[in-house]
Amino acid sequence: MPPITTPALREIIDDFAREIKRKKLKTATPKFTVINFRTDIQDRKEREIVKVPIHLLRYRKDNGRISSDVFDYEKKIGLLDEKDEVSQKEIRKFLEQKDPEKTHTLRMSIIHGGQLEPAIITCDGFLINGNRRKMVIDKLHEDHPHDEKYAYMKAVILPGKDDEGGPPTLIEIEKIENRYQLQSSGKSEYFGFDRALSIKRKLDLGFSLEEQLKDDPVHAEATKAQLRAAIKKLEKDYLNPLLSIDRYLKQFRREGQYKTISSKMGDPEGRWQAFIDYSHIYTNYFDNPNKRIALNIDEEEIGTFEEAAFNIIRLRLVPDMPKVHTVMRNLPKYLDTKEGKKAIKKIADDVNPLLPKEECYDEKGNALSYDEIDEKWVAKNKQSITYNLKKSAQEYDNKQEKETPLQLLEVAYQKLTHDNMDMKAILINDQDRARKLAVKIKNRAEDIEKELYQFQKEQKKLRKKHVS
Repeated sequence: MPPITTPALREIIDDFAREIKRKKLKTATPKFTVINFRTDIQDRKEREIVKVPIHLLRYRKDNGRISSDVFDYEKKIGLLDEKDEVSQKEIRKFLEQKDPEKTHTLRMSIIHGGQLEPAIITCDGFLINGNRRKMVIDKLHEDHPHDEKYAYMKAVILPGKDDEGGPPTLIEIEKIENRYQLQSSGKSEYFGFDRALSIKRKLDLGFSLEEQLKDDPVHAEATKAQLRAAIKKLEKDYLNPLLSIDRYLKQFRREGQYKTISSKMGDPEGRWQAFIDYSHIYTNYFDNPNKRIALNIDEEEIGTFEEAAFNIIRLRLVPDMPKVHTVMRNLPKYLDTKEGKKAIKKIADDVNPLLPKEECYDEKGNALSYDEIDEKWVAKNKQSITYNLKKSAQEYDNKQEKETPLQLLEVAYQKLTHDNMDMKAILINDQDRARKLAVKIKNRAEDIEKELYQFQKEQKKLRKKHVS
C-alpha cells in the first residue's frame, strides 16, 4: 500500500520573508479583509491588509493565466526560477503579452482609482492573486518613479512558519488561485487554452475536478448529478482538447511547445477552437464503435484520419473553405463517401510532418523559429492538402445531390446487415440504449412500409380509373 503522506508545503525563502516582514507598512485602508483561504469565510476571520514595497513582490510562474507561455519557455529554454531576476522579467513579459486590452483597462483603473483589491501573497512575497496588478503597478512605478502610490501594493500576507495554521500547502495555493479566478461571475477570465493547462496542473497536484468545481459559485449548491455533468463538460471543453493538442505536438515533434498552438486570447493564428471541435469529433465518432460502423471506419484507420486532421489544423487557412474549426466539425461528412475517405487519407499519406533537416536552418546555419518552419511547411504542403480536402467536400456534396430514398434504404439495410452488427459486442452499459435505437428503427421501418403500401394503393386506383 502507498504510504500515508501529508500535503506538500510550498518552500518558504527565509530571507525574502524577513525582508517582507521588516519593510511592510501597516497604513493600508481598509485595514482588514476576509479572504477565501482555508475556512476564513465560514469563520469570518479577518486578515490584515498591509502595504508592501513593489520591488519585494515577485511573480509566480504557476499562474493559470500564463500556463502555456511557461510550458513553452521551459521546454525550449529551461526552467524558470522564480527567485531569479531574469526569470521574473520573463514572467512579466508573458503577462504583458497575454491580454493587452484588459491590461490597458486595469492600468486606467489603477491610475484613476488606485489599487482597489488587495493582492494575496505568500509570506516571502510571491503573488498568488494579483500578478497582473503587480505588472501594471511595476510599469507605472517605472513611468513615475517619485510617485509613492506606485511604490507599494496593498496585500494580505498568508501565514508563515511560525504563524497560526502554518504556511499554505501547494494544493491550498492552487485553491486560492482557483477561487479568485472564478469568484466574480462563476466564469473564468483565463484564455481557454491556459485554463485547460491550469486545470491539468491542479489535477496533477491532487486537486480533483470536483473540488475545483466546488469553488465555482455556479456549482456551490450543485447536486451530485449536476456535478457529474459539470465534470463531463470540463473534460469535454478543456481536458479532451488538451489531449488532442498533446498528440498533435507529438506528431510534429514539438512535445510541450504549447505556444505554437496559440499565444493569447483572440490570437488570429490560434488553433485552440479547432482542437475543441476536433476533440468532440474524436470522442463522438472515432472513439465510438457505433458511429465508426455508421461511417464504415475501421479502428486501424483512426490514426491516419487524425494525422490528416492535424495537418489541416497546422495549415490553418484553406482557400475557399470554412475556418479550420468548422472543417473539423465537418470531418465526419468528408469521411462519409468512399472517394472522400481516399482524399482525406492522402492528406496524411502525401504530407511529411517534418521538413528535411537542412530546411530548418537559414543561410548562416541558424535554427529557424517554429513560425518560420511552419511557413515553409505550409508553402510546401498547402496545394496538396487544399486539393484533397476540397475533393472530399465535393464528394459529400455530390452524394447529397444523388441520394434518393431508395438508395438511402439500401444503405441503411447494408449497415444493419453489416458483419460488425454483432449484438454480443455491445457493452452492458450500452445495451439499453441499443434496444431503444432498435425500437426506433423498427417503428420507422413500419411507418415507411405503411407509406409505401398507401402509395401503391393510390396508384392502383389511379390506373383503374384511367383504364375505365
